[in-house]
Amino acid sequence: MKTIDLRSDTVTLPSPEMRQAIADAELGDDVFGDDPTVNRLEAMAAEVMDKEAALLTSSGTQSNLTAMLSHCQRGDEVIVGEEAHILHYEAGGAFALGGLGLRPVRNDDQGRLDLEEVRRTIRSRDVHFPPTGLVCVENTHNRCGGSVLSEDDLAAVRGLADAYSLPLHMDGARLFNAAVALGVPASRLARYADSVAFSLCKGLACPVGSVLCGSAEFIARARRFRKMLGGGMRQAGIIAAAGVYALTNMVDRLAEDHENARFLAEGLSSIPGINPAPPPQSDLVFFTVEGWDLGELARRLGDQGVLCLSAGGRIRMVTHYGIERSDVEEALVRVRELMAAGA
Repeated sequence: MKTIDLRSDTVTLPSPEMRQAIADAELGDDVFGDDPTVNRLEAMAAEVMDKEAALLTSSGTQSNLTAMLSHCQRGDEVIVGEEAHILHYEAGGAFALGGLGLRPVRNDDQGRLDLEEVRRTIRSRDVHFPPTGLVCVENTHNRCGGSVLSEDDLAAVRGLADAYSLPLHMDGARLFNAAVALGVPASRLARYADSVAFSLCKGLACPVGSVLCGSAEFIARARRFRKMLGGGMRQAGIIAAAGVYALTNMVDRLAEDHENARFLAEGLSSIPGINPAPPPQSDLVFFTVEGWDLGELARRLGDQGVLCLSAGGRIRMVTHYGIERSDVEEALVRVRELMAAGA
């Protein structure tokens, strides 16, 4: 029985062509600045995001923490959504390693920040208060169903940040998914943020890595913090080569993942007891199930060769490179059979 792994788009495996690009990568020492493949990736990423410079990091978590450290001073507060990946899934690095406070504000079901609450949360300049140092947004938004922030959504946050002279960072781990869903270049979304991080190892199907983009001055600071966090990698071209290949070949195909996610959600909605919510805008499908303990359901589906995650009172399935329409069809057959058998 074939295992259909829908836990995350992080489980993607590199294509044969990407593996060949890794094997053929020209290498140097990136800490010395002379790995040509890393330099090529960083230049490509900066151009794609229409920023001055870019920095390869080991992970999205490292990119986001490096960005916060580069924008802020110890003791500052960072405004994030209450459902933000930075708040829930990045091990408290901002607190523990950065001396930064994370101030959550409400996200709506589309992942948008409550702008009036952001306004109230920004600290006035007073010796009694920790300064507000940064505002963060997430696009696409993981815990809000893989929802997409539009240019209007981002422009509204940018305008508020500008009114208070605050920088804006975008956790764009799946920013290319957002761009493909909206039918715009990623740079159109990135332009509203002072810094933006995107993952190589999710929908782009690289084995490891993230890229942080911003001004040349910002990236110079970030490079020092990356080193401080243990991210000064040497012959990192073996990672960067996959990224170069991905930016050239793996972005447009994300539309296929979105189509498969919609097909999956429609199929799940036809199964009695399953309630997909919300309808997928990208590659993430969330649903609730009546009459089941969701942890038990995920375990039972795993026994049937369909891997998924149970979290926050929902089941999550993610379509990605390596999952074909036939795999989604087979997953739906197995889910339907399990639901018919009952808890």
